[in-house]
Amino acid sequence: MPPTGAGRLLAHAYPWDVLGDDAFVERALALGLDAVALAAAYHSTRAVTPLHPAHQLVEAPHAALYRPVREEAWAGAPLRPVAGRVPDGTADAFAQAAGRLRAAGLEVDAWTVLAHSTRLGTLHPHLAVVNCFGDRYSYAPCPSAAQVRDHCARLAAEAVRGAPVTGVSLEALGTMGVTHNAAHEKTAGAFGPALERVLSVCCCPRCRQGWAQRGADPEEVVAALRRAVRELRGADPADAREVAELLGERTAATVLAVRHAAADALRAQVLAALAQAAPAPLRVAVHTAADPWATGANPGASPAALADPALDVLVLQAWTPGAGTRAAVSSVRAAARAGARVGAYVTVLGGPGERELAAHVADVRAAGAGELHLYHLGLADRRGHELLAAAARTWRAGA
Repeated sequence: MPPTGAGRLLAHAYPWDVLGDDAFVERALALGLDAVALAAAYHSTRAVTPLHPAHQLVEAPHAALYRPVREEAWAGAPLRPVAGRVPDGTADAFAQAAGRLRAAGLEVDAWTVLAHSTRLGTLHPHLAVVNCFGDRYSYAPCPSAAQVRDHCARLAAEAVRGAPVTGVSLEALGTMGVTHNAAHEKTAGAFGPALERVLSVCCCPRCRQGWAQRGADPEEVVAALRRAVRELRGADPADAREVAELLGERTAATVLAVRHAAADALRAQVLAALAQAAPAPLRVAVHTAADPWATGANPGASPAALADPALDVLVLQAWTPGAGTRAAVSSVRAAARAGARVGAYVTVLGGPGERELAAHVADVRAAGAGELHLYHLGLADRRGHELLAAAARTWRAGA
């Protein structure tokens, strides 16, 4: 489905932001949004709700599907989600919230987080990402596992089935890496860029098998990764050497090819499931990164993803103003197929000034962004909404 509208403008929200707050839709409309990316399946979180009349915090202790968990859809599945709960107890919270937004004339994208669930990684540790020292990342089901891909595809299909949506916004469509906010996080500042890349290489049995199929000895790859970690531990924390410098070109290429093959297989299966579940073609946005080695919520784009005709929008996290973000937007715009758009994902949280934010929005547009994705309608306080409005005005002025 081709992207619609010139310079599309949308913002992110959770179902509990919409439900129980009659003023939410008014605030969204006042920003001049085209759409809201509304969480349909999301990871565990503790979220502030500063403008909500009934609560100030919402805690979601597990990754959850904010739709009914239908027995006919999940019967026999080894991995299955739990149903998300919202404070007012609304059943099918996503569909109810989406219906309110659609009734006001806003389009809705089902914001769906896929290969990211501490609950599933804990219950099924054999399916989690494993680093070269054998440490498991419980929040990171590895997409090299067929069971994980099957789960993600079913989750995406159930997120949109029968819901009033016009698109999907797919996050964590690939491998989660070493950096992740966990309970009482004690890793702040521990990983420089190069160390993060090396410790984000999954060494689970499926990934090792993939290396072997491409002619690499898995034990030698793991040994090389461990040597790189120990070398980097004694180096400058800001060491940004490329993985190829640390492992050698051939080994690095093999590792990255296996990761991208898993992500490509996951994407194809998710898109096929969405096509079967939705009565009309959906606009598909995928959260990604310019760095092919990136992991996490925005995994690096593979060559196949950049060329995939099914992807309408490639969403890049553009939270940090400056040359690095401009270069990332520009490089993805140059590498992506002509019909796809680049979405710049900009946050108003963390205290940016209005002038700095306006300049940043203008910069990402000039670098090639065709959409602006704003974070976050529910987390922002009144000052945050003033910044959302300033970002929206700047974006519209450049259309």
